Amino acid sequence: MIVITGPTGNIGRHLLSWLLESAPAAGEELRVIVRDPARLPDAARGRVEVVTGSHADAEVLDRAFEGADAVFWLVPPDASLTPYDAYSGFTHPATEALVAHGVGHVVGVSALGRGTPLADRAGLVTASLAMDDLIAGTGVAYRALANPSFFENLLEEANSIREKGVFTDSVDADRKAPFVAVADIAAAAAGLLLDRSWTGTGSVPVLGPRDLSPNDLARIMTEQFGRPVRYERQSFDELYTTLVGYGLNEAFAQGVVDMKRAKDEGLDAGVARTPDTASSTGFEQWCARTLKPAVLS
Repeated sequence: MIVITGPTGNIGRHLLSWLLESAPAAGEELRVIVRDPARLPDAARGRVEVVTGSHADAEVLDRAFEGADAVFWLVPPDASLTPYDAYSGFTHPATEALVAHGVGHVVGVSALGRGTPLADRAGLVTASLAMDDLIAGTGVAYRALANPSFFENLLEEANSIREKGVFTDSVDADRKAPFVAVADIAAAAAGLLLDRSWTGTGSVPVLGPRDLSPNDLARIMTEQFGRPVRYERQSFDELYTTLVGYGLNEAFAQGVVDMKRAKDEGLDAGVARTPDTASSTGFEQWCARTLKPAVLS
């Protein structure tokens, strides 16, 4: 029995699709925790067990983890909380349920940066790494998917790209770093959940096929869209002011800023890309399939 949290989110919906295709042949049953079962895809109807509610709720987790062999754990960060509460606070009830029900394996969504000099001052990343330690402390076999920034973050810039030909971030325009498509994260999670021969705790980096800078992204988007796209760098102070203006908890907003600053200082450069850490979806492919329709619609 594999339990999937966040099955309708960016990563979870891809994972659910993978497992609906692969789990039956492996003799695995699927159970999902979801607030609104109506949002599940039609393909899942009658093929997964549904536990309705939030995976922050101890009673929901108690029902969902009973008889479970493996759990996919994804925290949807709540920007109304501090980073610690958004990650470790949210996860604490799950750690109790994991122990109570003897769950053997957990795969979690986390971040790059562990073992680097920046790990303890990287805002939301630091909070995510602390969550990993909390889960690992239960004694389960745990793998943290250590991810860089997602291609999908650029979807938030679709209107600006369409209307102004501009996207923004807070890193240096020539700072090269790994990027990843959420579908590749889901594929890595599916592989770990279906083959649970692994033990102990560790990280599994998912790095995409190559490093890219904001200027690289702008060039590729320009080629893909047939119109100029350029990058504008936003100051960290401006980013903080903007986030607080949107109503984010001040500590959470500072956590975003600290994460962006750490990335600008090389947080994501601590793991070498190898055949085991690279993933297949390139930015050109993702851009043509996902971002271009969003921008040109």
